Amino acid sequence: MNCDTVTLAARIRRHALNMTSRGGSSHIGSIFSMADIVAMLYGQVLRIDPVNPRWPARDRFILSKGHAGAGVYAALAERGFFSVQKLETHYGDGSDLSGHVSHKGIPGVEFSTGSLGHGLPVGAGMALSGKLNGESHRVYVLLSDGECDEGSNWEAILFAAHHKLDNLCVIVDYNKIQSLKPVADTIGLEPFADKWRAFGWSVAEADGHDHSQLARAFEHAAATKDMPSCVLAHTIKGKGVPFMEHSVLWHYRTARGAEFDAAVAALEGPQEGQS
Repeated sequence: MNCDTVTLAARIRRHALNMTSRGGSSHIGSIFSMADIVAMLYGQVLRIDPVNPRWPARDRFILSKGHAGAGVYAALAERGFFSVQKLETHYGDGSDLSGHVSHKGIPGVEFSTGSLGHGLPVGAGMALSGKLNGESHRVYVLLSDGECDEGSNWEAILFAAHHKLDNLCVIVDYNKIQSLKPVADTIGLEPFADKWRAFGWSVAEADGHDHSQLARAFEHAAATKDMPSCVLAHTIKGKGVPFMEHSVLWHYRTARGAEFDAAVAALEGPQEGQS
């Protein structure tokens, strides 16, 4: 069942702000940059059933940038995989809602991540298994841009193209900021789209906060045959809270006190009407 993805994205951001502040975790900038992508996936794209999380025909989603796991937990709760109240335990002592996304005891999470460069290799294996077994589900993997420094990803990119995994779609959250400084100052990725194409992938670029553009990119990926697909989603780190946007500070910082209040006020204000 499709839902209002703009509303879902707003709820993901609000939940994630509360979760990271309450528990004292971080990565809120990374969560905010991917919130619209995650909302589109869980609101429109993924074939899922919250009542039957292990449904064999479900689409598989892996958040390879596992440090932003609070955003996926929020989406799962909003879609009914577990109660919204459970989000209040995030990052607390003994909670199974860990800071980096974990599948242990959490319905709807396919794979625990956190060490970067693991999600796509596993996703490519899932996609190959599906092809070999004649299954109809698709596999989606969300990468960070800084994560694309990892050689394991490029091995998987070659592997997926070689096996013509047209049931595999990668989304890159291209917010252009890594943990300590801009991507361009760490290891430059450009010409990024050309590199994916040279490795044998179909590529669609989109504004990662424009739901209409994302919808078209996902439709293009689903229609592509005989090659895997990449959606390069151009995003803004910290999207939705002006003082967090484009700032490396909010990769690790936790919003508390006056900063938390200001962030809440920003998120409760008029939201952009992407559709």
